[in-house]
Amino acid sequence: MSKRPWSSTAPPQEFHSYVPAEESPAEFSLRAVLLGALFGLLFGAVTVYVGLRAGLTVSASIPIAVLSISILRAFGRSTILENNIVQTTGSAGESVAAGVIFTLPALIFLGFGSEFTYWRIFPLALLGGWLGVLFMIPLRRQLIVKEHGNLTYPEGTACADVLVAGERGGSFAGRVFWGLGLGGVYTFLMNTVQAWTGQPEYRPSWLPGASFRAAVTSEYLGVGYIIGPKVSGILFAGGIFSWLLFMPAIRFFGQLAPNTALYPSTVPIPLMSPDQLWSSYVRPMGAGAVAAAGLFTLLRTLPTILSALRSGLKDVRAENAGQSAAANRIDRDMSMRTVIFGSAIIIVMMWLLLTFRPIPGAQTTLVSNLFAAVFVVVFGFLFVTVASRISGLLGNSSNPISGMTIATLMATCAVFLVSGWTAPNYAVLALTIGGVVCIAAAIAGATSQDLKTGYLVGATPYWQQVGLLVGVTVSTIAVGGTLALMNKGLEKYVPSQIPLNVQSLPSGVKVEKPVYTYKGQTYTLINALGSREIPDGEYLYDANTKQIEIQWVQGIGSDQAAAPQARLMATVISGILNQRLPWRLVLMGVALVVAVELLGVRSLAFAVGSYLSIATTMAIFAGGVVHWLVERASKDGESAGEASPGALYSSGLIAAGGVFGLLAVALRVLQDAGVRWPAAFGFGPKLLGPLAQSNAFGVLMFALLSASLFYFARKKLS
Repeated sequence: MSKRPWSSTAPPQEFHSYVPAEESPAEFSLRAVLLGALFGLLFGAVTVYVGLRAGLTVSASIPIAVLSISILRAFGRSTILENNIVQTTGSAGESVAAGVIFTLPALIFLGFGSEFTYWRIFPLALLGGWLGVLFMIPLRRQLIVKEHGNLTYPEGTACADVLVAGERGGSFAGRVFWGLGLGGVYTFLMNTVQAWTGQPEYRPSWLPGASFRAAVTSEYLGVGYIIGPKVSGILFAGGIFSWLLFMPAIRFFGQLAPNTALYPSTVPIPLMSPDQLWSSYVRPMGAGAVAAAGLFTLLRTLPTILSALRSGLKDVRAENAGQSAAANRIDRDMSMRTVIFGSAIIIVMMWLLLTFRPIPGAQTTLVSNLFAAVFVVVFGFLFVTVASRISGLLGNSSNPISGMTIATLMATCAVFLVSGWTAPNYAVLALTIGGVVCIAAAIAGATSQDLKTGYLVGATPYWQQVGLLVGVTVSTIAVGGTLALMNKGLEKYVPSQIPLNVQSLPSGVKVEKPVYTYKGQTYTLINALGSREIPDGEYLYDANTKQIEIQWVQGIGSDQAAAPQARLMATVISGILNQRLPWRLVLMGVALVVAVELLGVRSLAFAVGSYLSIATTMAIFAGGVVHWLVERASKDGESAGEASPGALYSSGLIAAGGVFGLLAVALRVLQDAGVRWPAAFGFGPKLLGPLAQSNAFGVLMFALLSASLFYFARKKLS
């Protein structure tokens, strides 16, 4: 290793990699690739779980690097480059998951929920992930090497510092394992044993329509700590506006028409619960707010976008002209031939997928399918370039992926509208384009951080790029499986008697499946989207009684997995192609964001908070408050780096909440399938009686978990 003083932030003229180009220590070893793939599966699943519930994701690179140092050291001495391959391969799972959950669940909201299956998700996620990695290959020298000193890539730089500290003997993994252990016990007792309620709630009689509630999970606490008091406070402010101002106002003025249902609800407002007010009125307003905030974010970064595109095209031309030939190990990339050939394969695979395995009821023409495949590559290259440069300037967590996806969808839908392609099948086609581009942009942001880490420590880019392709391929298995599991495990069938004439369906209502079997009885699956007579959702119609008997509430889109970005994508598509939206509510959300921007506040966090349940934002805010208390209590304040004690412990809490939360969902699915569990599962209410349902007891246990975070955040790393 280099004997010279090393610094990740040294200026370009003084910088040298930690491992010199002349040395070739073990790097792409079997154990490194296998451990990285395992972490890709784990963090891919955890990110899906947390992202669907909280509406945001956090970087996994630092926790994976920390765990890798400890685990590989237990099996003999490891090299810094092996640990780098582990974090590079493993972090792909978090990136793929982020792109997928932001877009593909919109299939449910567009009326194709019965087709939201593993084999629909897997190929699109895989193609988007490969596209993001391939397009970053020709951009690496321009953005990572030549722009060193200008583009800092904060997460990548922090990860390099952690790897070097581990190589020199630093030990951080214990803090992650403490969070994983205590968070795992907490989540298991709450979700599986049911020793206390997971969502304490208070509905004040003095403020009808309002609800104070918090989903007291370890992952929300950890997320709140990592994003800090400012962002978590803005998120919570959005929740306060929706749940403690907007909803009580609706309830108050709704008394003026006590027997009249106001669109988009079909229930009179005085009879509605807070949850019904939220789903009927807050969600459309929140979708408008998130869309407007995403566009504001995109416009704010427009100069950076144009600069990134010019630089990217310039570097690709230089690569094609042979000006960037690799001279040594640390300059070796995959060839441009691989990029071009891989892109051509992706175009062909997209066309084949859309042509020969379409969603029933969403078949499109050969021409439109080819158009979609080409659009994916064009928009993919554009936003991969943009995502990488913005990640270098602001960090991956500030990357406006949702805004770029909205821009893709708006451009695509505008072309479809001009071409007269406005049927539901073209809505699915537009979503397919936007989904693959979103996944590619998410992967590009994370990939550039990983390549920056590799550049700083002296890794071989070629092996990192191979590791990323492996990580994308493996983690996609977990991402698709977790989405399908959550959609199934959190679903509910609710009795709902609504008369309906299937021979003359109202506008916005369609037959999704003529034959649908539930509990041995045959129904017709009906989908309502934008109807003024039936609330949005999917229903089981009984031909014998000639009415809807059951509402099928799918797991994704419920209060436990709101998927705000995906619903936003469905709103954009439906609004442009079908123009069936509660526009007054949507425009109220837009006006809200304009007001927030005029106040000088970045509106995206506020908009997401206004859309999510206050149960989510209140619990996340608790984590932000703990972070603030740690800063106040510490003489030097909490370290700003992602390897701070509190951030590492929070990473463990997030992983524990995701893993054991998924375990509870899986057990619920198996129980519904007829599997009987030992009495140890779910014994909490029998043993503790009323205490297990007590709101105060749930708050107390969450306070104890918060106290543990405060303690470990103040305790210095060894």
